[in-house]
Amino acid sequence: MASGADLLSELLQVPAEGSSERPGTRSIARLVKVMRTVAARPQFGWRLSDLAVACELDRGTVHRMLACLVEERLVEQRASDRHYLPGPLMFELGQALPGHVQFQRRAETLLAAFARRMGGIALLLLRSGNEYVCSVRVGALPLTGSVLYPGTRRPLFTAAGGVAVLQALAPAEARAVLADNVAQEVGRCGSGRLEALQRMRERSDRHGFGVNLGDVVPGIHAFGVPVRDGAGAAFAAIALLGTPELYGEQQVPQLHAELLKEAETLGADARRFRD
Repeated sequence: MASGADLLSELLQVPAEGSSERPGTRSIARLVKVMRTVAARPQFGWRLSDLAVACELDRGTVHRMLACLVEERLVEQRASDRHYLPGPLMFELGQALPGHVQFQRRAETLLAAFARRMGGIALLLLRSGNEYVCSVRVGALPLTGSVLYPGTRRPLFTAAGGVAVLQALAPAEARAVLADNVAQEVGRCGSGRLEALQRMRERSDRHGFGVNLGDVVPGIHAFGVPVRDGAGAAFAAIALLGTPELYGEQQVPQLHAELLKEAETLGADARRFRD
């Protein structure tokens, strides 16, 4: 198996496409990046300095953007620690997509029943470009080290459900997404987890779906399959988390079958509500 450094070197050789950015769009793109980054940490929020580093923008620029976003209620600043959080207008704008709201409610009901039946934690991860956003988390199983909660945004390759989405992409697209994900991981956390994340991908490739047997966080086993829309595109993943005692390696085929059944039901609901 290649080392984390080798993986980074290989992936970062993907040639960058020429920029198609037109004059006047750069500010919009940067503003959207700030909003997306703020939304990635809905509970803890961001200090101004940390947000500027995460967005790769200077502090003054980010401060001016935040002032506008706070005024428009897209971002709010918590009085207790001055951290920046998603604002109520983000939620209100989402109500303009009633089909997505209906699908969310249906997914919450289905996954709650699935989590009870399987005895673990069930997740719905929505694909958002090169990342996933945790949309639903249900189940009462305590898992130390699990940081996936509604609103969490991470690169696709950092979770079994995200890996399942990557497996469903065309090879060229999957490679481009993976290169972006590796760059994100190194930029935020360094290269320390790359080998663990590669082990999860290789294990998933062997099984044909997202499989994480403690590869990333010891003591947490996770499994994921894609959820497809009417065009067959993987727009989301359903995932199941548990302990090694609950979900051992010998149960992988059974878990795969159970996840596929739930994904088919969710896909049918997506075609009914979203398409």
